Amino acid sequence: MTTLNDSDSDSPIRILLIEDNESNRRLMSDYLIYCGFDVFGLEEGTQLAATIEQFCPQIILLDLKLPTIDGYALLEQLQQRDDWKQIPTIVVSAYAFQRDQQRALDLGACRYLVKPIRLSQLTEVIREELAKSSQ
Repeated sequence: MTTLNDSDSDSPIRILLIEDNESNRRLMSDYLIYCGFDVFGLEEGTQLAATIEQFCPQIILLDLKLPTIDGYALLEQLQQRDDWKQIPTIVVSAYAFQRDQQRALDLGACRYLVKPIRLSQLTEVIREELAKSSQ
């Protein structure tokens, strides 16, 4: 059976988690770390570029409602660089309307999960997206 952090190397999968709600960020981060991932959390998106350059995430979890700059603008930034748009981005948002979901997918998100989410669902979606991106 494969584990969540199976990869070509022994280092854990790096996840960038952008979530402004501290309790949500802590809960998801703690759970993902427990599952064997390396997680870097941001409470806002203004440091997106610097964090990507330094942390080199293999997947991004993105909330849409953020202070200063919203998740839609961050999705647009990710699409502006070829190396960044290759990073699978999963939106995790309380915005449940179809138009919000479609907008995020049109801007490059690979998946859209509506809060509240089950943590087991989150890890399953991460596993699926990592498997797709490694093909």
